[in-house]
Amino acid sequence: EAVLKQTFSWLIFGLSLPVLFFSSADIFISAWKGLRQRYLNIDAPIALAIVVTFARSYYEIIGGHGAGYLDSGCGIVFFMLVGRWFQNKTYDSFSFDRDYRSYFPLGVTVITGAVEKNIPVTQLKMADRILIRNEEMIPADAILMKGSANIDYSFVSGENAPVEKKKGELIYAGGKQIGSAIELEIIKEASQSYITQLWNNDIFSSRKNEEKSFIHPWSRYFTYVLLSIALATLVFWALVDTSRILPAVTSVLIVACPCSLLLSATFTYGNMLRIFGRNKLYLKNAGVIEALAKINTVVFDKTGTITQANTAMVNYEGSALSGTELAVLKTVARQSSHPLSKIIAASIHNAPDTVLTVNSFNEYSGRGLDAVVADIPVKMGSANFIYEDGSYASQDTGSSVHVQLGKKHVGKFSVQNQYRQGVADMVQRLKGQVNNMYVLSGDHDAEKANLSAIFGPATTLRFNQGPQQKLDFITYLQKNNGNVLMLGDGLNDAGALMQSQVGIAVSDNSAQFSPASDAILDGSRVSMLDKFLAYAKAGKQIVLASFILSILYNIVGLSFAVQGILSPMIAAILMPASS
Repeated sequence: EAVLKQTFSWLIFGLSLPVLFFSSADIFISAWKGLRQRYLNIDAPIALAIVVTFARSYYEIIGGHGAGYLDSGCGIVFFMLVGRWFQNKTYDSFSFDRDYRSYFPLGVTVITGAVEKNIPVTQLKMADRILIRNEEMIPADAILMKGSANIDYSFVSGENAPVEKKKGELIYAGGKQIGSAIELEIIKEASQSYITQLWNNDIFSSRKNEEKSFIHPWSRYFTYVLLSIALATLVFWALVDTSRILPAVTSVLIVACPCSLLLSATFTYGNMLRIFGRNKLYLKNAGVIEALAKINTVVFDKTGTITQANTAMVNYEGSALSGTELAVLKTVARQSSHPLSKIIAASIHNAPDTVLTVNSFNEYSGRGLDAVVADIPVKMGSANFIYEDGSYASQDTGSSVHVQLGKKHVGKFSVQNQYRQGVADMVQRLKGQVNNMYVLSGDHDAEKANLSAIFGPATTLRFNQGPQQKLDFITYLQKNNGNVLMLGDGLNDAGALMQSQVGIAVSDNSAQFSPASDAILDGSRVSMLDKFLAYAKAGKQIVLASFILSILYNIVGLSFAVQGILSPMIAAILMPASS
């Protein structure tokens, strides 16, 4: 029997080595990385518990004092790995849903014969012919078929200098067209995960709202407290009963679960990302949820944000236009991705279907555009853009786009805005959630009465606001204790979206893609903004409740462990189970 005892002790010794050096490797590596950075992470006490258990067991076997606790030690590692496997599988499913199933509301214009149709980028197929306007992103690798391409690859590389491409050349996905509209033929299907990658590219990320929960610092303090309790337990049992030192100290180190402190945030926010995506609000990372929960000020852009981007009443006032002039204006408006340009292009029905050459094209954010089409100089935009010297006395009665052909101001398109359905009710509900609301519009104040009816007299309305003025106003609000949510269309609002605590770009099936935003919201869900904010605040309460529950579990578990009446094996089962 003595020989069998010795034989099986050494067999156990040999079988435990792969568990210690292979199965436990990730825990030791994580703990060591933390120590190198002078940081006690959640794996440090677990690694210490494994070392204590295995070292004591090896001492007993080698010295011939007993069989050790290697069954408990291997059980600890086994249950730890089972818990981690479950956690990883669950979190992977959250990530999968977010990255691949919850597609952004990004669309692209496909040309079939003479017909233009907008489809989601995920439905693009090889050999599709697509139209890319100024400032729109190339969603997939393609060949240039028509037009003059100047591709800005700053989304991908950080280099701002546009790259000129000629007909027949390959243009890679992720580039942005600067200038007149171009036609491309798709040679590779669009990858939604690649667009997600671009959105999170460190090149243009300000690192705001990084994925770190308010819970994270507490886990660090938890580790220090846990090690202090383990040391106190060791000293106590060394003085009272040395036989209880190992089970008591090991149980303390194992049963305490700092993992669940972190997982309460990880799992809650991971699942919330999925639910937000299902409701067509796509967040850059989980940190945006915590930022949303702190919002006390909401700033709205008007055109394309609270107004419909694709439906409006258009009225032309001015000199009669010939068929050629109408064709020129339609061609110019077709080059731009701005909501007003798209509306005007769609409203010109009686222009001949002739294809006109765009000799040059420039768009000025928040002001207008100029171009030369079929050798005719054209300017379209605000009255101040057409007449920079202020010589034209504008009597605008809505969102107006003035037109200059050659050197003559021929008239203007007045676009009567149609507000998104449900916006008025959403604004009323939002008043109970935030302290202040503002509207910043690049247009004249002709819509003041309509906006006042929706937002009420207490809401500040600012008109004739350029991109820089919007950014400056956000900065001013932040200096006055504002946690600002900016809702814009991503075109003229990039600076304001980046500056605000949370910038949400509203998209109506457009390839216009703003990496400055923290979230992308489908235009049809703008009326749900108050519900999104309420849900984010509820999420924080869930995380807090989970945190408190975890602390209570740890107090109960540790109270048994320090007495030496909780076996290390039971502790190893309770720890991942509690997570």
